[in-house]
Amino acid sequence: MIRQLIRSYVLLVAVAIALFTVPVAFTLTDQLRGDTADSVRREADTMALLLGNGNTPSCAALDEMARAYAGQTPGQVETTGRCDTGLPGPKRDAALTGALKDGRSTTDWGSSFIWGPELKVTVPARSSAVDLDGRNRGPVVGAVRIVYSTDDLTERLWTIWGFRAVLAVAVLAVAAVIGAAAARRITRPLRQLNDMASRFSDGDLTARSPVTGPPETQTLARTLNQGAERLDTLVASQRIFVADASHQLRTPLTALRLSLDNIADGVDDDFVKEDVEQATAEVVRMSRLVSGLLVLARAEAKVTAAEPLALLDIVRERLDVWRPAADERGVTIALTASAAGRPLVLASPGHLEQVLDNVLSNALEVSPDGGTITVQVEPKGDSVVLSVLDEGPGMPDADKSRAFDRFWRGRGLTGRSGSGLGLAVVKQLVTDDGGTVALGDAPGGGLKVAISLRASSRSGG
Repeated sequence: MIRQLIRSYVLLVAVAIALFTVPVAFTLTDQLRGDTADSVRREADTMALLLGNGNTPSCAALDEMARAYAGQTPGQVETTGRCDTGLPGPKRDAALTGALKDGRSTTDWGSSFIWGPELKVTVPARSSAVDLDGRNRGPVVGAVRIVYSTDDLTERLWTIWGFRAVLAVAVLAVAAVIGAAAARRITRPLRQLNDMASRFSDGDLTARSPVTGPPETQTLARTLNQGAERLDTLVASQRIFVADASHQLRTPLTALRLSLDNIADGVDDDFVKEDVEQATAEVVRMSRLVSGLLVLARAEAKVTAAEPLALLDIVRERLDVWRPAADERGVTIALTASAAGRPLVLASPGHLEQVLDNVLSNALEVSPDGGTITVQVEPKGDSVVLSVLDEGPGMPDADKSRAFDRFWRGRGLTGRSGSGLGLAVVKQLVTDDGGTVALGDAPGGGLKVAISLRASSRSGG
């Protein structure tokens, strides 16, 4: 935006310079051309009068004047007629013919664009015969031509245009500097709003924008600050609710389970024991469901700024935790990573650990005894893809589209005892960190969970 404002400002100044400077330069050029032609024409007329002066032309005066003119100006005098002054004769052309036969005066600049290398002014010389209106109507007795070099005119022309060109460049440079300062001052409130939005999107709910600038941006800043304040209050309230619910829900469920265990230990009736066991199983399932809801609520309520984290270090740490459980069933957990160093990803602290725990738990539950769970880490451009592949029964395409819904449980192995919140928590945490998660088919059968995370600009080599 700053560059666009500077370009617009400089363009306006350039248009103003062109509208006011170029016409003036053209006017000065025309004036220079006209003054030179008039001056040379006057000198030629004066010499023509000397050449046609009555019965006895002033040849000596003409010769003296022509030589003085040639010495003081870049003009060369040429004559033809009654005087033998030793001056060169003009070349026979249409202008000279017109002057001798028709008495016409001509001014030839040698070019239709500005001028050529020389100016030729040809005037007829008449004998003294003045009519009633004061004009010389005598017969043509010769002609005078002045060939005037335009080198000095061209130099003056370059001075006129060059000075204005240099001045225009200087003005445009000053305009660019002033435009940059003005643009930065104008866009400062917008940059402050953008900084606030960036911090806010990264999870910093305390970010606020200064109320500065024109009234429009001040109104926008106040509106955004009020919205951020309300959102911060809502998130804080949700965090308090999660903390209270964690205590209020788990305690009675634990007490209920203990009571059922005591009842089961104190009765001998098999039918009563069976009912108590069913009730205990439902309490256990309810406890698991409450735990999943609390985890999901914490994931939605906890908004923190993403940080550069070493993905491979976190993956290896979580695999070390899950390998003992996998070894009990003979399941192998393998890690494959590219040789592109240690990739850093942008994620909130604790999110990746929880995501890996949920995905590995599901993969271990569906993997057959003696199977293999493969974890892959692969950098791709500005992202890093973390994939977990199992050798279980897989998932139909229709179920993949619903697997991230809350409380949805599939028809596979995980659907029997799961709460239906594991993948929902994974999606919530990954989305909060600006990533994506998708389900696909593993090459050898089974399910592939592909988690795409934002790569950090810092090198993790």
